[in-house]
Amino acid sequence: MSSASLAVPRHAHPDSVRIAALSAAIALNLAVLIVVMRPMAPQLAAQVQRITATPISWITPEKEVPPPPPVDIKKLVQPKTMPHTQAVPQTPPVAPPVTTTDQGSIPAPPVAPTLAPSTDTPTTGAPVEATLAYRATPLKYPQQALRSHLEGQVILKVLVDENGVPQEVTVEKSSGQQVLDRSASEQVLKGWRFEPATVNGHTVRAWARVPVTFSLNEL
Repeated sequence: MSSASLAVPRHAHPDSVRIAALSAAIALNLAVLIVVMRPMAPQLAAQVQRITATPISWITPEKEVPPPPPVDIKKLVQPKTMPHTQAVPQTPPVAPPVTTTDQGSIPAPPVAPTLAPSTDTPTTGAPVEATLAYRATPLKYPQQALRSHLEGQVILKVLVDENGVPQEVTVEKSSGQQVLDRSASEQVLKGWRFEPATVNGHTVRAWARVPVTFSLNEL
């Protein structure tokens, strides 16, 4: 066998020069990195310390607010309409009948005339029955009655016209003494004045009853 046919395999061995170069380059880069980072070491340490010293606060989730209760809306009740009532007009009070004072020396206060029930109306011209206020003159005592000490009361029925003037006088109830009856009729007819009666806002003629008293104790 020739020497050319017997080839011996060769194993690759690492190049020591190349390995040394790579190691030197790594060491040089590491040295440069250390030199570069050395001035920044305190700052990095301070930042790490500040980060670790900062307290960690946990965010508590807000409580869920319950929804408001439903509002119960009630139906508005309409107020009841009160029935309208009309005021009943009141009738004015009727003044009491006017009475004469003793001897007619003090005038009677004027009052509204009160008509008595009568079937006659003003359109017929007939006088009505009424109680009339009057103004009396001082009553004169007849001399004959004074000498005879006569006393008594006369009830006269007087016809009064629309102006309140007596037109006619009759004796309805005698005093029992003719001299007193005649004197009372003359004095009422000549000197007394009356408040005329009114019907539907118009003055009318009316009959009025007037008492005239003669008393010696009032002289």
